[in-house]
Amino acid sequence: MLRRLLTILLPVAFVLVGAVLVPMATVIAQQQTQAVYVDRLGDAGRFASLAGTALQAERSNALTQEMSRYEQLYGIPVVLVAPDGEVIAGSGGTDRMRALVADVGMGSVITVALAGERPEPPTTVWPWRSDPLVIAEPIGRDSEVAGAVVLVSPTDVLSEDILTTWGWMALFSIVPLGLLVAASLPLSRWVLQPIHRLDAATTAVTSGDLDVHVDAERGPPELRRLTDSFNTMVGVVRRALERQRSFVSEASHQLRNPLASLRLSVENLSPYLKGAEAREAHAIAIDEATVMHRMLNSLLAATRLESVTGTEVVEVTGVVDTRVARWKALGESRGMEVTTDLPDHLWAHAPAGGLGSILDELVSNALRLSGGTRIEVRAEDGEQVRIGVLDNGVGLPKEEREAALDRFWRSPRHQNTEGTGLGLPIVADLVRESGGRLNLGDGLADQGRRGFGVVITLPPAAPPEDG
Repeated sequence: MLRRLLTILLPVAFVLVGAVLVPMATVIAQQQTQAVYVDRLGDAGRFASLAGTALQAERSNALTQEMSRYEQLYGIPVVLVAPDGEVIAGSGGTDRMRALVADVGMGSVITVALAGERPEPPTTVWPWRSDPLVIAEPIGRDSEVAGAVVLVSPTDVLSEDILTTWGWMALFSIVPLGLLVAASLPLSRWVLQPIHRLDAATTAVTSGDLDVHVDAERGPPELRRLTDSFNTMVGVVRRALERQRSFVSEASHQLRNPLASLRLSVENLSPYLKGAEAREAHAIAIDEATVMHRMLNSLLAATRLESVTGTEVVEVTGVVDTRVARWKALGESRGMEVTTDLPDHLWAHAPAGGLGSILDELVSNALRLSGGTRIEVRAEDGEQVRIGVLDNGVGLPKEEREAALDRFWRSPRHQNTEGTGLGLPIVADLVRESGGRLNLGDGLADQGRRGFGVVITLPPAAPPEDG
């Protein structure tokens, strides 16, 4: 983010400096061109005055010598043009002067001067152009114009002077530009520091850490207000979740004792019942109390499972090894075989402290609901870590699999089976929040039954350095 902000700020700094330098450079070029023009115009006026005197006296030798010395001293050719446009004298030979006039294309300038008017000042001389500066001065005025003096001034020295001045400007501009660049780095860090803290905090919240708090003492006022709002929001969410979980847990605990007393009271009514209908109603009441007791136990288990937050790197095989003995014992009590098929040292990103509880829930569902004789917990490594709990039971129709991830949903075949319909949806949410996904599909095919399988896909992870 710092690089992106500097990518925006630094070009803006260069544009601002350029916006100041370009007009200044243009003005400097215009001023230096004007200064040279005025100087050359004065020389042309002096030669026009000398030429007028020489033409009246019909003695041009002194004028020619003066123009030659001028060209030798300054390198600027001087041409004397008659009213008909013919070159009659100059600082060099007549042929060279005629060729010079033809090369620079000064016909329009000479025409204006021979009309008794001073031509328009030349445009700005730019260093990348080599056109000479042509100044024409009429000899005489109005109808008494006796000719024109033309100076053809090279612009290479002027271009070098302009470039030198521009170079010094660019050199001096490095100082403010360097200050802008130097200031942009700490300024960017000062602006982005609260954003970095907020980014780290939101990442922590995404992983389930609701105890995060962001320092709101530094940074721009707008970002400090945003940080305060973020801390307030996280606090509200944390308290709401804590109240929700506490309510479910406390309500379940508070209901267990009255429900147990109610069930005991109902059972104690047995000696006082007379008639088959009364005994049947008594049995139904006991069954309903038993179902409610199981519901409360399931709610407590779901609350514990839903309290899992964040992600961690876990060794999948090790987690399964700590639980497989209990799974096998539970399977034996229900007449089912539980087996495992896992590679060694399989690491993955999983819900923090929750992978074991998730697998417990899936194996418990398979034991209660599958109606089969075998459960297999398997895992495989690849681009993603896949952990499956599969059984060889009756399975679940495809049209019911999507609904199975809805809370409190129960299959019509399992309405009288222990459970709340909360476990599988909560497991799916936990897996999804840890960067994985949960899929329902077929399990272990056996004797024409397709079975049922729950496959968890988790991001792979590298073993910890100390592991």
